[in-house]
Amino acid sequence: MNPVFALIIANIIWGAAAPIFKYALQNIPPFTLAFIRFFFAALLFIHIALWRWQKISGSQLLRIAAGAFFAVTINIGFLFLALPKTASINAPIIGSSQPIFLFLLSVLFLHEKPHKKVFFGILVSFIGVLFIILSPLFMDGAVSSAEKGTAIEGNLFLVIAACGALMNTIIFKKILHEINLYQVTCITFLIGAISFFPLMYIELQQWSFALLDLRGWIGIVFGVIFSSAIAYTLYNYGISKLDAQEVGIFSYIDPVIAVLLAIPLLQEFPTFYFYAGTFLVFLGIVIAEGRIHWHPLHKCGL
Repeated sequence: MNPVFALIIANIIWGAAAPIFKYALQNIPPFTLAFIRFFFAALLFIHIALWRWQKISGSQLLRIAAGAFFAVTINIGFLFLALPKTASINAPIIGSSQPIFLFLLSVLFLHEKPHKKVFFGILVSFIGVLFIILSPLFMDGAVSSAEKGTAIEGNLFLVIAACGALMNTIIFKKILHEINLYQVTCITFLIGAISFFPLMYIELQQWSFALLDLRGWIGIVFGVIFSSAIAYTLYNYGISKLDAQEVGIFSYIDPVIAVLLAIPLLQEFPTFYFYAGTFLVFLGIVIAEGRIHWHPLHKCGL
């Protein structure tokens, strides 16, 4: 498959993920859903992974484990904790702001000196993210202070989830040139599932699978087959073929899909603050880079 189309399909699936998982989390606890999602997705991959198994060194396994920690434990763990607390449509917008966090990491840890234009653009995007994170403070008086605090907490969890996804891309970019993607994906899912198991065990002290209804089943089926098995394979394939800077464009599909699905499924409607924050996020990226991102459509013959 062409890597461009692979990333488009993966991001359409992930764009739908936030509303669908929020719908499912009305019935099933977050870490239980996370464990089931990645454990059974790993089982789907294990035969392909064993068939194409490569010998890996201890350092390679350590890098895969680090990628799994950020890609699954941090990214998905905090995403699932955030969704019951805040609007699902906030997730892809905050996720699309990864260039902000990449900029901050490069300044803090690599001591890079940014150009003024880049700094100003990132500052505009950062204001947009803050606008979305703090938007509950501007809600009308019918919303209690506790509800506003919960929504802000959920938005902050989304920021942590976005940072996890960013670190995953950085770590996996190199390892996917050394080890086949099926093996990396299978190991990642298994490590992620193991990390959620003790948290699921705690949840099962107060929740039973006898309580599982259609909402939970939708989350499980979507999570195991689509959001994990299919999307992760396509994404890992895509980033193994394209430069890391080219991958960013595809994340902008996510907010559109999320809004289109969240309206009928959850009755979530974008607010003025959502539109304003989204505009500032994308405006800042355009200012910083002179464009949204270079879109490699020529690679698929378009």
